[in-house]
Amino acid sequence: MKLNTPRWWYSRDRRHAPVARMLLKPASWIWAGVTARRIARAEPVDPGAPVISIGNLTVGGSGKTPIAREVLRLLHAQGVEAAALSRGYGGTLEGPIQVDLAVHTAAEVGDEPLMLASDAPAWIARDRVAGAKAAVAAGAEALVLDDAHQNPTLKKTLSLIVVDGETRGDEWPFGDGSVFPSGPMREPLAAGLARTDAVIILLPADLAEVDPELVETFGDLPVFIARLEPAAAPPSGPQVGFAGIAKPWKVERSLIAAGCDLKDFVPFPDHAELSERDFALLTDRAALFEAGLVTTEKDWVRLPPAWRDRIVAWPVVARLTDEAAFQTFLHGKVKSFLPLR
Repeated sequence: MKLNTPRWWYSRDRRHAPVARMLLKPASWIWAGVTARRIARAEPVDPGAPVISIGNLTVGGSGKTPIAREVLRLLHAQGVEAAALSRGYGGTLEGPIQVDLAVHTAAEVGDEPLMLASDAPAWIARDRVAGAKAAVAAGAEALVLDDAHQNPTLKKTLSLIVVDGETRGDEWPFGDGSVFPSGPMREPLAAGLARTDAVIILLPADLAEVDPELVETFGDLPVFIARLEPAAAPPSGPQVGFAGIAKPWKVERSLIAAGCDLKDFVPFPDHAELSERDFALLTDRAALFEAGLVTTEKDWVRLPPAWRDRIVAWPVVARLTDEAAFQTFLHGKVKSFLPLR
């Protein structure tokens, strides 16, 4: 059974859930130790093409996939035949296999690879090395890895970290710095940043400026700012929203900020597969408010076909605030690895 993300993970105030933090701390030490040992012992493989890793330092909710889609778009704009490579979390297929939108479902390849495949060739593989070699053999000139900062099996040309820029109220993207499960971190902040080439802070659409304290966290690393923007207006009329992502409350905020007449919002665990009972709950809530149902693009691709006509997908995209500067940075990192034309 999947559980909702603890909201207290993202609070810097350790007075929130102090008993849970204390009880989970020994498991955090084990998690951090295993991760560090795995990375230290790895011998990364060069797949024969530049590898751009899009990762984060927390267990979810930073916006990796929208940034991966944006990096793919920018590479294609430079004439680079880039392909996405994902583990295919939540899917049953092991790969390597190229995602086919006409054939594959989220249950087979995972929800995020389906989204990536709508923009570029996308591959899934439990074995990242095998997947990378298959994608390169199929013609990929560069690989964009979705969620691979803690996966050391491939030699990375560029490692980008995506950070949630929401710092209003008591929120902080790294919480109190504790490693999973006593906090949201996959590894200690300093360890993760030591393997990072640049940071992308992803701001909500309704947050005007990035927090200077957050930028200072990254020291001398290059920091780029991106903004999560609606690709379309929310559906008109009263709506009941729902989402199964790491930080579902971000979707609720975004819908309201975009002008949605949101009457209710139902959170589900990340990557949740909704049951008939869940659908009954959503239908009842929508009937109560005489409202439609709206969800994220990521959640929509996981819906059974019978439900897709009854629920509206609300897409969002990530856009760099200084796209030209990021393009220059990206090109400078990968150009020497590209084949001569």
